[in-house]
Amino acid sequence: MFFHWSYLLLIPGMILVFWAQQRVQNTYRKYSEIPSRMGMTGAEVAKMILDRMGVYDVSVEPVAGELTDHYDPSAKAVRLSEVVYGSSSLAAAAVAAHECGHVLQDVKGYVPMNVRAALVPAVNLGANFGPLLIMGGLFLGALGGVFIKIGIALFAAVIVFHLVTLPVEFDASSRALRLIDELGILQGEENQGARKVLNAAAFTYVATALYALLQLVQYILIALGQRD
Repeated sequence: MFFHWSYLLLIPGMILVFWAQQRVQNTYRKYSEIPSRMGMTGAEVAKMILDRMGVYDVSVEPVAGELTDHYDPSAKAVRLSEVVYGSSSLAAAAVAAHECGHVLQDVKGYVPMNVRAALVPAVNLGANFGPLLIMGGLFLGALGGVFIKIGIALFAAVIVFHLVTLPVEFDASSRALRLIDELGILQGEENQGARKVLNAAAFTYVATALYALLQLVQYILIALGQRD
């Protein structure tokens, strides 16, 4: 099996990603056990926000799994995990509001969100074939250098995607916190709980972006090693 010393660069990234995932799960579980004073479920929170913002063509639907919540712009649907959909916890309110933040981005034509959507085909190609071309190029002699360069170029699209994702997610959380406060969905210290949930979730995107960047650096070091 091929091993290059640059693989060691990935260890801090893996630790960071693992820590971020544990943090978001622990924070989510903590605030999923604290009911909001208003007692609104995640579904009710989402429907209230969309209604107040004048968005009537987006549905709110339950989806299986945990932390599987997302907004699907092509289907015009906010999909909330079953726990969030029917829960009246602080975590459920925060997550539902966050997904509605993405809806408002879509409605207002938020540029980073549109750029991220446009990058999806390139990201799928880069994530699936970039590393394969790089690893394959290591065993093809002189011709391998071309494959490695193509693989690095493809994987670079993954980095761009992660970098664009950061403002998209942070902006959605900012919109969410503002909405649940202005609409009185959460009150007083409840907003701090929602902020902690969304901040923990946002940090997972930061950790993932840093890990992907370390991967790119690793691939570049491997390519440089082939030239020696």
